[in-house]
Amino acid sequence: MIDMKGKVAVVLGVANKRSIAYAIAEKLAAAGATLVLCYQTERLKRESEDLIAELGQTGKARAIQMDVTKDAEIEAAFKEIGEAFPAIHTLVHSVAFAPGDAMKNDFLLTKREDFAVAMDISVYSLIAVARAAAPLMTEGGSILTLTHYGSTKTFPNYNVMGLAKAALEAAVRYLAVSLGPKKIRVNAISAGAIKTLAARGIGDLQTMLDRTTERAALQRNVEQPEVGGVALFLASDLASGITGEVTFVDCGFNITGI
Repeated sequence: MIDMKGKVAVVLGVANKRSIAYAIAEKLAAAGATLVLCYQTERLKRESEDLIAELGQTGKARAIQMDVTKDAEIEAAFKEIGEAFPAIHTLVHSVAFAPGDAMKNDFLLTKREDFAVAMDISVYSLIAVARAAAPLMTEGGSILTLTHYGSTKTFPNYNVMGLAKAALEAAVRYLAVSLGPKKIRVNAISAGAIKTLAARGIGDLQTMLDRTTERAALQRNVEQPEVGGVALFLASDLASGITGEVTFVDCGFNITGI
């Protein structure tokens, strides 16, 4: 049993109960960690507070607004976190976005502005929040982000997001070296296809799910709690020697050929 009592985990990207970030938050909370859920806009505040209640963290956890495209909001959010807690130990970055046209259109037609948006939100935001979190991780800790196999292989209707995930994985390695002297580990989880609100933005998701069932070593799709369990492991001291890595949680889909 992994014990996270006395640890503080900041989680970005908890959209709803079906999101991967929620599954990670659920595992962290069950292990005893105190949560900070960050929401993008004021409109999502009530939903984050409701999720905190469902996770049994009322009166313990915090819901804090943070739009990762705005440096001032990132700075203000971590200032508030620092005032509420003496240190944080885990940062979960489950944030990604690309405009719809850049996902569904021919990759050759990717617009400069859409490319910039995808890279800013999906990649640079990890660097920005890691920089803001690091001064609060005085006891060392773990930073986690979510990636996908589309970073190294082409997938229909993934397009510019594949490039963003490739850049994200490179950022994980460079951040791992940058933050290593502070005893902060940085890792990525490459999750298989899962029916989430975010995944619905990928055209023909069902085909991807079906192909995974056909080809994966375990002949099934991965589920959110399985990703959450690996995240809990990587956040814990059991993974103290792991940094700069991409861990696949996809039922063995990435190891198969034809």
